[in-house]
Amino acid sequence: MEELVSIIMPTYNCSKYIRDTIQSVLNQTYSNWELIIVDDCSTDDTSIIVKDYQKNDSRILYHKMQKNSGAAVARNKAIDLAKGSYIAFLDSDDLWFPDKLDKQIYFMKSNGYSFTCTSYTKINERGEPLNKIIKAPIRSNFQGILKQNPGNLTVIYSAKELGKTLIPDIRKRNDYVMWLQVVKKAGYIYGLETPLASHRIRPGALSINKYKLVKYHWIVYRRVESLSLIRSIYLIVYWILKSVKK
Repeated sequence: MEELVSIIMPTYNCSKYIRDTIQSVLNQTYSNWELIIVDDCSTDDTSIIVKDYQKNDSRILYHKMQKNSGAAVARNKAIDLAKGSYIAFLDSDDLWFPDKLDKQIYFMKSNGYSFTCTSYTKINERGEPLNKIIKAPIRSNFQGILKQNPGNLTVIYSAKELGKTLIPDIRKRNDYVMWLQVVKKAGYIYGLETPLASHRIRPGALSINKYKLVKYHWIVYRRVESLSLIRSIYLIVYWILKSVKK
């Protein structure tokens, strides 16, 4: 019997893309899931779109925050509401391939893994492929994740084995902080090399503003993880050089 997978989806003013994202969940060949959408006070018609889908599928849950609080708070709220044995993550502008859950849950169960990610592709704002694959690490520990952040849209961990993980209220890079917290419990994250999702690149998105990331990485290293000054500087230089090569 399929175990329940809770899909965590924070959203804010993403009505332009959220239909395609929800549809990519509805297209899953793995059927035992709940999609928990937490709306961080969107001012567009996100709520109308989501409630429209809810009429036809009771697996879609919707919660609207009382005030705009940022992605970390929205993710934590969704995790708090989750009932699944597995916790999966999908941002409201990204897409899953139809066999994503099927293949990844099988990968976890057949190998006894509690924390996994997959490779993924990149698409542009219009959903057109950019012919780029971001490969998942085969196996990575805490030190490895410091240098390679797994794609948020690909990560699944076993709540049954590891418990739920909540994250500090930081506005940016909160997914990165979460993986660092989870890997401390799991020991390793294991990667499935098959691409099973698509990350949408939008103009002005944080993920394409490489130099802005330096500030947020510094906060993660020094304030959240309390790494030494020398180690933090080394990692910042590493990320800068990695960004330049891209």
